[in-house]
Amino acid sequence: MGELSRTIQQRLDDAYASLRAAHAEGDTYLADIRQEEIKELRRIAANNDIGVEVGVEPPRCD
Repeated sequence: MGELSRTIQQRLDDAYASLRAAHAEGDTYLADIRQEEIKELRRIAANNDIGVEVGVEPPRCD
């Protein structure tokens, strides 16, 4: 795994953890920011033919 792949995967892991915490705390603003960050990181990964873990999904906002 290259440096870019590791960096994107780590940033995704961090963003998902922050998103879960934001939902647990009821912080919808931070949750929105993290969801956009995740979307952008996934776009960057796709544009660079980098596979990211697909088993990690954001928490549901029910």
